[in-house]
Amino acid sequence: MKLKIWVTVIAALVILVLGMAIGSVFVTPADSLAIIWHKLTHTAMPASIKATDVSIIWNLRLPRALLAFIVGAALSVSGAVMQSVLKNPLASSYTLGVSSGASLGASLVILCGITLPLLKMFTLPILGFAFGLGTILLSITIASRLDSSLENNTIILTGMVISLFTNAVVTLISAMSREHIQQLIYWQMGSFSLKDWNTVFILLPITLLGTLVVVHYNRELDMLTFGEEQAKSMGVNTVRVKWILLVIAAAVTGSAISFVGVIGFVDLVAPHIVRKIFGSRHRYVIPMSAVLGGAFMVACDLAARTIVPMQDLPVGAVTAIIGAPFFAYVYFSKRKGDA
Repeated sequence: MKLKIWVTVIAALVILVLGMAIGSVFVTPADSLAIIWHKLTHTAMPASIKATDVSIIWNLRLPRALLAFIVGAALSVSGAVMQSVLKNPLASSYTLGVSSGASLGASLVILCGITLPLLKMFTLPILGFAFGLGTILLSITIASRLDSSLENNTIILTGMVISLFTNAVVTLISAMSREHIQQLIYWQMGSFSLKDWNTVFILLPITLLGTLVVVHYNRELDMLTFGEEQAKSMGVNTVRVKWILLVIAAAVTGSAISFVGVIGFVDLVAPHIVRKIFGSRHRYVIPMSAVLGGAFMVACDLAARTIVPMQDLPVGAVTAIIGAPFFAYVYFSKRKGDA
């Protein structure tokens, strides 16, 4: 197990370094690491490194790569929680309407020009987060009224209904404001372009705190995978634990997508691969989902900005190209196994 963990962590670090080095201007991995070391320790830097390379790595590519890693980690941890709590391999925060809620919040900001006092530059992420979290809270509240035991199917179906309704509202808003439709569509496909260190510093503690809280509940997650009745017999307050874990997962996802836009399928792909490699114990599943999901997102972002020369594609399109076939594979494999 330790060997698998070390191999995964080293592979993730290699992908992170390549995400910084490769681009329209190639900076060797060695020079990239030297620049980072120089900035962190203020030691002398090799004379062969150009000032432009320093600016490219430190001001553009490093914060972008780190942000991609953090977002991938946040989405993957959230997906692992959703799949375990709801006992559904296709469950995610998107299933419960987080992305559609955040899209509605972003639509109102983009189309109506809403700004928050003293927080103008953070209006979009704050409202995106608030609407995304509000959507899942609404889903859970309605599900608890319909089913006091909060059965998994009730939560999923309620979330899907609210998600469909919210998406319809976003479509209507977009249709009535065609001059902003391109900007809205681009946000809904996700992108890490034009992001700086401020976004990294805000999102990192949110993701780290959420992940640590989920890891704290790793035993409860293990018990829930055996079924609610078994978990109750082992002393787990299933309704309370579900509320806590679903809200944390939604908050982490909502925070991530509110900064970079809607990016799908990462929360589906990474946890499944992690379970195949490391097993089902959540003391490994949660942290390794963060590592693998972060590396996967960095690789997708690297592909998004290098596949087409001199053009930055939406990273959500790349994750969808990879994730959609994976979704179909998981779905039909599950049906075959149930048959």
